Formats: sequence, C-alpha cells, structure tokens
Amino acid sequence: MSFQVTVQPSGRQFQVNDEETLLQAALREGIGLPYGCRSGACGSCKGKVLEGRVDYGDYQASALSEEDKAQGKALFCCARPIGDVVIEAREVSGFADMQIKKLPCRVEAIERPNHDVVVLKLKLPANEKFEFMAGQYIDFLLKDGKRRSFSLANSPHDAALLELHIRHYPGGNFSGFVFNELKERSILRFEGPLGAFVLREDSEKPIIFMAGATGFAPIKGMIEYARHKGINRPMALYWGVQSAVDLYQRDIVRIWEAELPHFTFVPVLSAPLPEDQWTGRTGFVHQAILDDFSDLSCHQVYACGASRMVEAGFKTFTESRALPENEFYSDPFVPSGT
Repeated sequence: MSFQVTVQPSGRQFQVNDEETLLQAALREGIGLPYGCRSGACGSCKGKVLEGRVDYGDYQASALSEEDKAQGKALFCCARPIGDVVIEAREVSGFADMQIKKLPCRVEAIERPNHDVVVLKLKLPANEKFEFMAGQYIDFLLKDGKRRSFSLANSPHDAALLELHIRHYPGGNFSGFVFNELKERSILRFEGPLGAFVLREDSEKPIIFMAGATGFAPIKGMIEYARHKGINRPMALYWGVQSAVDLYQRDIVRIWEAELPHFTFVPVLSAPLPEDQWTGRTGFVHQAILDDFSDLSCHQVYACGASRMVEAGFKTFTESRALPENEFYSDPFVPSGT
C-alpha cells in the first residue's frame, strides 16, 4: 500500500510506500525536503501537515513539542502518512541528481590546528565521482554498525580532498580514536552526501552565519562556495568559541576579510584567557547578533553548533527580531553518545 504526498507551495507529488517515512520517500524521488540528523533529534526537517494525518514515529521531545504538534507540525524524518497527505515545506534545489553513496576513503593528512581540533583530509578512490553541496555532511560507517556524522568543510569546487573538522570530546570513543590512534593512509568508510544545510541561492537577502566551535566547518564550505561563485550578498560571520586559540582557522577568515567586500567577521569568546589580552566581544554568540541587529526581518540566518546555541538563536531571532521562521537554517550538533 502507498499514499500520495503533495508538497506545498511547489505542488510536487510523490508516493510513500509501506514502512517509509515522508523524508525517505521524498529523497528517493529526488525531492529536496530539508533535513539533518534523520533520527528525530535535531528538528531540521520540521514541517506542517496541511491535510491528512501522520504517525509521528519515534522522536525526541526537544525536537518536536506538543505545541508544535498542536500547530500541525511533524518531523518528516520520522513521520509516516496515514492516508494521502498535503505537507508544507520549503524545498531545497539541487538534490535531484545528488546520489548518496557508500565509499571508502584514505586519510591523506591529519592536521592539528590547536589542542582539541583535528582537520582530516580524505582522498577518494581514483575516478570516483562524489558530488555534494557546500554545507552537507557525511556519516562514517563504523565496524560496530554505528555512525558518526561530520560536516564537509570544503566547497564542491575544491574537492580533491574532503575536509572534516573533528573536535576531541572527553570520553568520546570515535573522537578519541581520531586523536590518539588514527594514522595517515588509514582506510575509512563513509556514506554521503547527507543533509540540507546548504546555501539557498534563490535569495538576495543578507546572510548571518552563526557558528559555535567546529560548527564553523560547514559554514566555511558555504562561504568558500559563495566566494567561488561570485555571490556578493552581504555576509556576516559570528564565530563563538571559548578562547582565542579555539579560532583554529582564523587565517582563512582573514583572507575572506581581505577579499570579500561585503563580508564581516565577529569572533565572540565566552571564556577568554588572560594571555589572550582580548578586547573583542564576549559572552554568548547569539547575544552578540541580538546586540548588533534590531531587525532581522529581511535576513537569512545559518546556524551550526551546539543544540542549545541553535535553539537560543531560533527562539530569540524569530520572537524578538522578526526573523521569518523559514529563513532560519540550522545544523545543530546532536550528541551521539560515545
């Protein structure tokens, strides 16, 4: 048995088969519904059910509240239709020809820009075509069947090596393995590209990028892509970290500052060290944006980092600065355990 789904406002339609979620079926048909974790934890795929009913599936309450459900919202990565449905979602273009693959890769380089971040450079097999959009992520496929997700930090035009930024989390098995055991020329397996945290090129609105720690990675890919394409929309990067050493690729940002006339950079430190001799912005990165913008009604915001940072930004920007909900794009870090 299958049911028909109509996506508004585009009017596109697709069929959902037994045991498929709305998201799985849409991606199978090349329809780019927004999504992130695919496990009901991040809320990136949240949309409205305009007609019909769905089984909400298994999800985390932090990603879909009872108030959300009362407003007709569901998480498309978990929800299954009960009959034909009409949903509302802003589709992401460019997914139709994007093939999700499982591939081996070789660790070409391991760089350590500071004490708790590793930059991995991965090389794909010769003649292997791997297409992705700036801001997407890949899943490492581990031997125990688990997955670990990391954003691609490079732009598709510069994809001879795939670049990932991995932060060392105390007690984290995979990040501990990367920091203490992984060697150059090691072979890993991954699946990708995944996710819909990508630049919306159908808009001319000014962009605010809000990054927390290694949430800088996908935003770096987007800015490098915009730079390559000659996109000259005003862009402001707010990068929130603890101390100055955590601005681990500041040299790259300085290049953007020099070459992009409409680009501004605001680093925000939450716990600067005495040796930083910091005279810049301090506190929460979302608060720095609130302090600088009294009205976000004509902006887009792209946010990546800890869930608390993303949630605080969404709530305050939409409620007190008039940012349209559908102009807030996010990729919150979802804890994966160890």
